[in-house]
Amino acid sequence: MIDIPIVDSHLHVWNPETVSYPWLIDLPKLNRPHLPDEYREITNGLLIEKMVFVQCEADFAMFREEVDWVSEQAALEPRIKAIVAWAPLEKGEAAREDLAGLKENMLVRGIRRIIQFEEDTSFCLQPDFIRGVQLLAEFDLHFEICIKGDEQFKNTLELVRQCPDVRFMLDHIGKPFIKEGIMDPWAGYLRELARMPNTFCKMSGLVNEADMEQWTSDDLRPYIDRVIGTFGVDRITFGGDWPVCTLATTYGRWIQTLWDTVSGCNDDERHKLFHDNAEKFYRL
Repeated sequence: MIDIPIVDSHLHVWNPETVSYPWLIDLPKLNRPHLPDEYREITNGLLIEKMVFVQCEADFAMFREEVDWVSEQAALEPRIKAIVAWAPLEKGEAAREDLAGLKENMLVRGIRRIIQFEEDTSFCLQPDFIRGVQLLAEFDLHFEICIKGDEQFKNTLELVRQCPDVRFMLDHIGKPFIKEGIMDPWAGYLRELARMPNTFCKMSGLVNEADMEQWTSDDLRPYIDRVIGTFGVDRITFGGDWPVCTLATTYGRWIQTLWDTVSGCNDDERHKLFHDNAEKFYRL
């Protein structure tokens, strides 16, 4: 039984009737409103104390509308304490105005400009993109890394090296190939990332990288253990990744699996993973 207060550092909510999400067209299971009320229902019995909303890849032209809509939801669900927004960082210095506008919203704590969906694996090394990420330090915003594949991870390491003043959160532990049981070179890249003190790692999205139809806790354990062994217990956070996680499991099964897998941690270490680290990183 999970009996401690939890900060969910990776929550998605959306309403396709209000903000356009083109990617949902191909995922009918998710292509409907997913609102805080439903999240409240599916987490009933868990002590979800605070949540961090992470951008949901809305139509790029509507990134401000997404932030405005989520802010309205936060007024109704005050446990939403922070927003990780989208911003056109590839504009380089010209992104300054966009960041200034987002920063006016007191809930905005960071930016996620997804790298994963870019066909060019070196997208994150374009000079303008690097400059856009570097700007985040001026606005006291962090960058949320969402990547897939060995080449993207390798290039992301160089991005981070060129942005020493920016804090980074690696989403979904870097999306290793859990279904295939492949550990390297992901584990090596993870180790390189962790050597940089401005980096953190989010324990989220693992079930979606496993065999979504028949994953087991044994499939996830080596990756969970590697993240803890690499980053330590002070730089990792729990993320529910709802409702995307429902493509592979229920929210309850995912969080219980993680809780059981880290049973070897003491109470203080569990509090850090499920609560304290996220509270500090996102300044909740």
